[in-house]
Amino acid sequence: MTLPAGFTLRPATVRDAALIQSQRTAMFTDMGSDAAGLARVHEAGAAWHARMLACGAYTGLLVESGGEVVAGAGILWTDLPPNADTAATTRAYVLNVYVQPAQRGRRLARTLMEAALAECRARGVDIVTLTASNAGRPTYEALGFVPQREMKLLLPPVNP
Repeated sequence: MTLPAGFTLRPATVRDAALIQSQRTAMFTDMGSDAAGLARVHEAGAAWHARMLACGAYTGLLVESGGEVVAGAGILWTDLPPNADTAATTRAYVLNVYVQPAQRGRRLARTLMEAALAECRARGVDIVTLTASNAGRPTYEALGFVPQREMKLLLPPVNP
């Protein structure tokens, strides 16, 4: 894991929760999500990140340059039963991988992913999943990630 000169990697703290949510909003905006919808959930997202960072269910990794956070990634630790692939009960879901547009092309996302995978190995996690954007897919595939089958259902709100 090598960062370009002038860049440093640090763990996120609870104080970074709003910044992580802002990166998440920028990531989804880049992928074409509804900006108004993202704005509506900003505070709830920042509160979620603060809560998950505080209890250790989420590990954040941030890259700084010149005292400014320019990239980040997170790991959500989940407790799941063993399956045919692993006896381990902790799995990792990587999310919030984001690099500011002006900093892209410097392999910051790759370095963040390498740091995240090192943390997974250190915790004995052997199954790591993520959802890839088209832009991120080459980085993840180069690290050995393969597509998997996943389905999604959005349940409509229940009318009171």
